[in-house]
Amino acid sequence: MRPHSKVYIGIGSNLGEPLQQVRDVIPLLDGIRDSQLLAQSSLYQSAPVGDIEQQDFINAVACLETSLSPVELMLELQAIEQAFYRRRDDAVKWGPRTMDLDILLFGNEQHHDSHLTLPHPELQNRQFVLQPLHEIAGELYLPGLGSLSFLIEQAPPLRMQRLDRPCDRDDE
Repeated sequence: MRPHSKVYIGIGSNLGEPLQQVRDVIPLLDGIRDSQLLAQSSLYQSAPVGDIEQQDFINAVACLETSLSPVELMLELQAIEQAFYRRRDDAVKWGPRTMDLDILLFGNEQHHDSHLTLPHPELQNRQFVLQPLHEIAGELYLPGLGSLSFLIEQAPPLRMQRLDRPCDRDDE
């Protein structure tokens, strides 16, 4: 059995009912086999990245502890995305989606193949990931990239607004 690793998962949605969908995915992350939810960030509303006309995203980051391998966890996350009717179109990068779950960091592991790159290759360019990650991970240092504070300062600006925590309010 693999030792436990601390993993950070980026969560995003902008189709259907994004706010509710991001809230609904948190318990599913906690239900992943051989894994436990340790923390979740506030929810953030952010402008989409890229040149495709689409609605704002609702984003968050969750921290899990898992004994799964990176590829096993990726497959579990893809199954959850499918439960939210995620459709993948390799021709459209950064398009709208009902649910997007990305492994941002998997302990200190580095991995690169045609299916998975760790740390996430766009991590340092995405305020909508860096801000919620900093909220739950603090001053984490990423080998080869620097501290989260440094990355936040260097990342391209993005229109985004902090909303609430996923489980704070059920009345919306």
